[in-house]
Amino acid sequence: MARLKALIAASIAVGMTFLILLMPAKAAGIDFSNPAFAPVGGLTSIPIGAAQFCKTHRGECTSVATLEAAVPLTQRLWDQLIDVNNAINAAIVPVTDEQLYKVSEYWTYPDGAGDCEDFALAKRKALISEGWNPSTLMIAVVKQQNGEGHAVLMVRTDRGDLVLDNQESQVLVWNETPYHFLKRQSQADAGKWVDLVDGRGRQTASR
Repeated sequence: MARLKALIAASIAVGMTFLILLMPAKAAGIDFSNPAFAPVGGLTSIPIGAAQFCKTHRGECTSVATLEAAVPLTQRLWDQLIDVNNAINAAIVPVTDEQLYKVSEYWTYPDGAGDCEDFALAKRKALISEGWNPSTLMIAVVKQQNGEGHAVLMVRTDRGDLVLDNQESQVLVWNETPYHFLKRQSQADAGKWVDLVDGRGRQTASR
């Protein structure tokens, strides 16, 4: 009998451990020191293109009504991220601002064609229309391995900071991308920007 009780107790313990692993991170509290979350520094300068965009879209560059630390990532929401990333990547032709507008940087919603930040803006807008909290959707500025600047949409979930990229069909955790992250929009206010402390240097994370 004692052995049977011990076996039952052990089975329950294993089952509970399995359930804990399956539980959303939000239920147990989110550890933002986890490498899956990009470390954030203090307030920094806003990119010129973003500042110009905010002048013409003031309602989209204000403090959020309700701050959500991270969205609990369900299968439905994961599928939504994949669908939005693929749909917008397929619908928009990548064209530089120089080619389209004859300026080095111009942020706007794309109309059939656009630069990397235009892809990011369109994805952010699409997800907000699907009910995502704006505080979990932040445009980030990065450096590519060739030294050129690039912009992506960073999505803060309870599983980490995910990246929607017009150069990549996969939705990856930020530290699985080949980029060096520089700064992003503030979660609390889309019109403000914060530094990202990318301690990985310029190395590409293994996939």
